[in-house]
Amino acid sequence: MAFLRQLSTRGVYEEKLIKEYLSETEEVVLGRDPRCQIVLETKLYRTVSRRHAMIRIQTKQAKTTGLVWEICDLNSSNGTYINGRRIQGSQILQVGDRISLGYKGPEFIFDNLSHQKSTSLVSPPVNPTSHPVNSVGSAKVEDVEDTDSITLTQLFPIASTGKQLAKKAYLYPGIITVFFVILMFLTVGKAIAFNFLLAAYIASAAYYFVYQLCGKQKPWWVLFGASLTTVLILLSPILTLFIGVFRFILPGDISVNPQQVGFLDFLIRMFFGAGLMEELLKALPVFLVLFIGRNLPYPWRNKIGVWEPLDGILLGTASAVGFTLLETLGQYVPSIVDSASLQLGVDAGQLVGLQLLIPRILGSVAGHMAYSGYFGYFIGLSVLKRRNSWLILGVGYFTASILHALWNASGVLNIFLLAFVGVISYAFLGAAILKARVLSPTRNENFATQVLTK
Repeated sequence: MAFLRQLSTRGVYEEKLIKEYLSETEEVVLGRDPRCQIVLETKLYRTVSRRHAMIRIQTKQAKTTGLVWEICDLNSSNGTYINGRRIQGSQILQVGDRISLGYKGPEFIFDNLSHQKSTSLVSPPVNPTSHPVNSVGSAKVEDVEDTDSITLTQLFPIASTGKQLAKKAYLYPGIITVFFVILMFLTVGKAIAFNFLLAAYIASAAYYFVYQLCGKQKPWWVLFGASLTTVLILLSPILTLFIGVFRFILPGDISVNPQQVGFLDFLIRMFFGAGLMEELLKALPVFLVLFIGRNLPYPWRNKIGVWEPLDGILLGTASAVGFTLLETLGQYVPSIVDSASLQLGVDAGQLVGLQLLIPRILGSVAGHMAYSGYFGYFIGLSVLKRRNSWLILGVGYFTASILHALWNASGVLNIFLLAFVGVISYAFLGAAILKARVLSPTRNENFATQVLTK
């Protein structure tokens, strides 16, 4: 009794997962075409072809070795994979094989209930009182399993998870979390080291959230390099040059008391001295990666460079992480610790610094990461739409800068206005990510859009 059992899929309810017996007398076709024996919903599985693959008994070996099943790819657009390898033509199926319809498409396990009586997809001998039937007339597999039996993998689940543990159980983020926790234990009482570890962990978690939303794989060392490049720029004479241009030549002097100049004047100063200056500074690593990528051979240029809006968002937000960490740990926290220590004592000063650190780093998703990621979207879009690249870059640069200025200036007026600007900034970033996923030339390979929800 051979059957296919669909593995859990992101965004698909459990009751929609397919569990089907295979026919021993007829070919079983999988695809989006309603005439297929196993039909996958178009809205959920757009990477699956209308007639994607076929499973059948191999009659030549069946006469000598018993029932042997094979799967054939039906010239599908995205291919059929067995245990991670794309097949050409047909391949014999073994119990436990993982079948994927397209790269990272819906996955099935091929299995065989040898202790049960053989059945078929068309007319299974099902007891109607105990085995409910699904939409194509086959008994659900989980209903015929022996509920009293126990297996080794049930007793030790980790023995059967394999790659799913890393892919769906967030193994690597868990490992990184444990690593940071141990290091923070070791640095208790050492304020500078503890603050650095805490800030790095929160920033990494915030960035991972954005990375999952984008859904495009980008080498970690490229993203880390963008963040590190921003830090180096801030520590170099380039920052002094930017300050001279935007805060002294242009009307961007932000050292004034906002109560003395009025909100509109202060907003203009923030637009030039914080928005235009800092957003261009954080975009420098993105432009650098764009230039480097154009001069690399394939496939490195696609992996490293900026070829679409998702690339720009990922690199822009990575740059913002470096900016936020250095600004918070190198400027804001030490300043408030020194000020509070003079009034309240050293220990109280360190506590105040910690209280500032957490919301500044965590809030970067609606702050620096939002502005830079939004501008990064336009940098990537300018690559796709080269004919209007300057217009695209201008709109993105101006919009990101005004959001940045509004955030800096609104805190002077009212805390609720500040919260409103933060929500708007995150909404702009979220909208850019969603649009970038739609425009992505590699949409079928995107792990955030490969399986769509209703």
